Parts: sequence; structure tokens; C-alpha cells
Amino acid sequence: MSALASPAVNETLIDLQGVNKSFGAHQVLRDVSTAFRAREVTVIVGASGSGKSTMLRAINRLEPHDSGRIVVDGIEVNDDTASLQKLRSEVGMVFQQFNLFSHLTVLDNVSLAPRRVRHTAKPKAQQEAMELLKRVGLQDHAHKHPYQLSGGQQQRVAIARALAMAPKVMLFDEPTSALDPEMVKEVLDVMRALADGGMTMLVVTHEMGFAKDVGDRILFFDQGRIACDQTPDDFFNHQGNERVRAFLGLVGSH
Repeated sequence: MSALASPAVNETLIDLQGVNKSFGAHQVLRDVSTAFRAREVTVIVGASGSGKSTMLRAINRLEPHDSGRIVVDGIEVNDDTASLQKLRSEVGMVFQQFNLFSHLTVLDNVSLAPRRVRHTAKPKAQQEAMELLKRVGLQDHAHKHPYQLSGGQQQRVAIARALAMAPKVMLFDEPTSALDPEMVKEVLDVMRALADGGMTMLVVTHEMGFAKDVGDRILFFDQGRIACDQTPDDFFNHQGNERVRAFLGLVGSH
């Protein structure tokens, strides 16, 4: 499948400077400044409501930020229509809920965006979609509808659909939290394979095993701020931050 030119390792792909966001009187992001490098897997953790998902949604402009600056691969994140279209083609996102089109087959769900947005011819889009379904182990389910699949299978289809636009970065917003425990592994295995292939990933999750094994870097959010930015080894084994230690005690570090 044709992909966009891969960015160089360590090249800054996403840059946030002084980003703030409030919902009414509640400030969800407080002066968030950080950068994400190409081919890096960043795992983002923290208590519910600490700002993790809001930051992801701001990067993709699903949630406009109030102040500060977000730049993704040289594209300023704002409401400019042309910029937004380019941004969305470079950033894939996978949500807690699968958001698949129930009236379309799995194959059509995956091939729809390249056909609509990139005007890829239907045969080529479907061929590329089949290749992606093979990557996530679902080629035999291509002609089923989402309701015929398990939750884990639907989430793997959602990952394939996000990959269909050949994004430079993938955002995962708690992709396993809506799944039964026995289905979590099949989704995490697909994500591990993506990481092994060099995909730049930002992953909001409570799966600490994944954070330990796959993350290059862990960000801990606390009350809208990045309170901790460490390697997995330092985060889990040499933790001096009391808030992080309390969090790890609650979620379990295994």
C-alpha cells in the first residue's frame, strides 16, 4: 500500500505550546507544552478528567483549544478548512467506541475515506482495505457487517479504517476500555505490531502492561497539567512523584 513519506526518527511531529482548554468554568488543560517525536510511542496516563483525552482531541481539532499553539507536521491546528483536511489525513484516531457505519460492510467501512477524501478508485481502495484487514487479522470478515463481529474485532476494524488514510501519527483514546477483558489482548497485539513497524502513536490507556512493554515515554496528567514525563523504567521503577505513586497503587502497575 502506498504510504506518505515516513518522517525521520526523532523529528518533532507534534508540538504543543501553552495549550489551554476550559469547559465552562472547568479548566481541563492548563498551559500544556510538549512535543512528540516521529516513531515514538507515547503512553498517556492519569485519573479520569485529568485532560488526557481532551489533549488528543485538541491535536485532531475535534475539540478546539482556547489558547496556545498546536502544530502537527508543520500544519497549524485551527479552523482553516484546507488545513483541517490536511491535518485529518495525516492523523488517524481510534476511539473508545468503534463508530463504525452499521449499514456498511467491514470492507466498505475501511475503504470509504480513501474513496471520499482522496478520490481513490473503488477497486484500488478495496484492494488496499483488504491488505489492511489482513494486517489486523480480519480479512475473512471483510463482507460482514459490524454487528456480526465481537467488540475486539470491531475495534480492529476501526484501527484498519484509521490506517486507510496512511496517517503519519495514530491517536488512541482508551481503545480497550469498552471491551470485555478477553478481547483486550487482540487489540493491544495489533497496536504492538504498529509500534514495531515504526508508527508514531499517542495512546491514552489504563493498560499498564502495554505502557511498560511498548511505550517509549509515559506522560502522567494531573489536573490538566503534565505532571510527569519519563521513560517507562523511571516511571514504574524509580518514581519519586507521590501523585504518580498513588495512581499506580490504584490501577496496579502490572
